[in-house]
Amino acid sequence: MRAAVMRDARLLVDTLPDPVPGPGEILVRTLACGICGSDLHALRHAPRMVEAARESGVPFTLDPARDVVMGHEFCAEVLDFGPHTQRALGRGTRVVSMPLTADASGVQAIGYSNDYPGGYGELMVLSELFALPVPDGLATEDAALTEPMAVGVHAVAKARLEAGDAPLVIGCGPVGLAVIAALRLRGAGPIVAADFSPARRALAERMGAHVVVDPARQRPIEAWQAAAGARPAVLFECVGVPGLLHQLMRDAPREARVVVAGVCMEDDRIRPMHGINKELSLQFVLGYTPEEFAGTLASIAEGSIPVAPMVTGRVGVDGVPGAFEALARPDAHAKILVEPWR
Repeated sequence: MRAAVMRDARLLVDTLPDPVPGPGEILVRTLACGICGSDLHALRHAPRMVEAARESGVPFTLDPARDVVMGHEFCAEVLDFGPHTQRALGRGTRVVSMPLTADASGVQAIGYSNDYPGGYGELMVLSELFALPVPDGLATEDAALTEPMAVGVHAVAKARLEAGDAPLVIGCGPVGLAVIAALRLRGAGPIVAADFSPARRALAERMGAHVVVDPARQRPIEAWQAAAGARPAVLFECVGVPGLLHQLMRDAPREARVVVAGVCMEDDRIRPMHGINKELSLQFVLGYTPEEFAGTLASIAEGSIPVAPMVTGRVGVDGVPGAFEALARPDAHAKILVEPWR
């Protein structure tokens, strides 16, 4: 199969052996796969990701010295079955899946595994257990956004919203947009969102933000105070750059809840006395539960989570390296889909 491969900290297109499904696994053809900000981080910081995972005790088998086919936000078509499968999903069924499987070597993260290629290639092997059929009538490209939108659903669930809470979302990239959509789904408001990019602020409004602010012109906390008054604050950090968490804790109102959804790949510093003096609650989040993933797919199919505005580009396998470069410019794109069949 043809695939975009991470090799020696570079992306290149190559022909690889077709993957073969093992026990309990299915072979699928990739129809669409989103490029995630975590993939951009992995290209630059894969060794650091592995080191942090091991220090945290998280099973993560990636070897940056070996080839990796990334891509974990996908919709695919069932082609064939490995041994000991139930075959409840027929050939030709469109599916989405949590990007996880397990074999004799342990848990594998599809798209961050040397042995299980992700959606930047023409073929993948998935665990039959996690595969969910795409509802009839749901566009393939919309179904492919189940995974990133589930990240927002999980972050909002971890925030433990209560009646009267007023959210502020810092950063309107894909993670921030997913959080805004999940807040809208929960009926939270007013939703205040901040980003330096005019294009991303416009997307934030389309996804459900009630107030958008340019941090270059107004401090986000001031825009939040004008919209929310004295209501309890729930602040979502969705950028992941050093210094931002410190800034958010410094500016947060007393007893605010701070939810960290942005992935900061570098060491960072905060001033604990900011949190102590104001009795802040700090919650870090990662991924989603199987129930949240399935619920997100259903919400997208019902139209209660809008995803179409997020797709701003499509490429084939040959276009993946250029797409990574384009995504470094926040005004150019939000979500680029890889369609390997192109």
